[in-house]
Amino acid sequence: MSQLRQIRMLEERDASEVRWARTAGHLFKMKICGGGMSLVNRIIFALGILCAALAGMSGAKAYAQTDPNSAPNPYRTVENWAKLPEGRTWGQVISADIDRDGKSIWVVERCGGTSCANSNLAPVLKFDASGNLVKSFGAGMIVRPHGLFIDKKNNVWVTDGDAENGKGDQVFEFNQDGKVLLTLGKAGVAGDGPDTFNKPSDVLIAPNGDIFVADGHGPGSNARIVKFSPDGKFIKAWGKEGAGPGEFNNPHSLAMDSKGRLFVADRGNSRVQIFDQDGKFLEEWKQFGRPSGVFIDKHDILYVADSESNMSRNPGVRRGIRIGSVKDGKVTAFIPDPVLNPGQGLEPTNGTAAEGVAADDAGNVYGAEVGPRNFKRYEKK
Repeated sequence: MSQLRQIRMLEERDASEVRWARTAGHLFKMKICGGGMSLVNRIIFALGILCAALAGMSGAKAYAQTDPNSAPNPYRTVENWAKLPEGRTWGQVISADIDRDGKSIWVVERCGGTSCANSNLAPVLKFDASGNLVKSFGAGMIVRPHGLFIDKKNNVWVTDGDAENGKGDQVFEFNQDGKVLLTLGKAGVAGDGPDTFNKPSDVLIAPNGDIFVADGHGPGSNARIVKFSPDGKFIKAWGKEGAGPGEFNNPHSLAMDSKGRLFVADRGNSRVQIFDQDGKFLEEWKQFGRPSGVFIDKHDILYVADSESNMSRNPGVRRGIRIGSVKDGKVTAFIPDPVLNPGQGLEPTNGTAAEGVAADDAGNVYGAEVGPRNFKRYEKK
């Protein structure tokens, strides 16, 4: 294509682009044709001009191509905000959610260790707005607590992500005092049928009461979303292990926006998949990192906890909590993991940053940390 024809095309597109192209062309002639540069440098300069011109003509969305770690961090970290009883220490803190009052925080942690199978501690904890522990329950009931959801009735839902000694692989609905209201799955029985789970990772209750369970947690388990009626009757399931649309590699967390779209943290595929409530695939987002936890507040702000990205699993993406609107998918804030890249490769299985994430009505963000065994609060600076 001749230079004249290129300029005419640019003129038809945008006058400002024409001025840029003419300037670039003048520089090109001065440097390439006028001498004063080595052959190698001439080639490099020419390629730079060409790439810049193509970039200007492409019209690609800027946020999709920018540094995934470049969003500002408008938060400060508050350590030791939640106060445990004397003598108790955090185990693996896996999930958090907000009470219907908008300020109290519910947390599930693994009884001071990695499991509650042989513990008499209560794994389900409620803290008030000042970080004081006000309720706890679930002792002796849950093998490996994983997912947590507070529904519009203020009932507490917890998934048990493992099975041992005739317990586990179930989903529980509790009232605020720890009374069991509904149980899904068969105790200690792993399966992929309409009444069994295999390492269920999370649960979500839609505004109409329908129940969604993210069923599976890695190799040897399931990789599906299961939907139930409000009274626990099986409706449908979708998904299988894989990397295509509607397929999963560890569906780790669930959230729903005001339009009723279901957001699934497809962690092993380093993406968030979005579905309607019948399982129709809508789109996928990769700009939020490798998602372990997803949370959407009442303003349709999406919070995504990435605890696993590194040079091997998701090169170029740093761990931390990314925040943005579900309306456009643009990441507008990033709370980075303070541990940059230990080992320069595969970290321990549980990573080093928050896996679970939530945000209260005042805009404070909470990170549930499995690897570091901690629970952090982030406040606006």
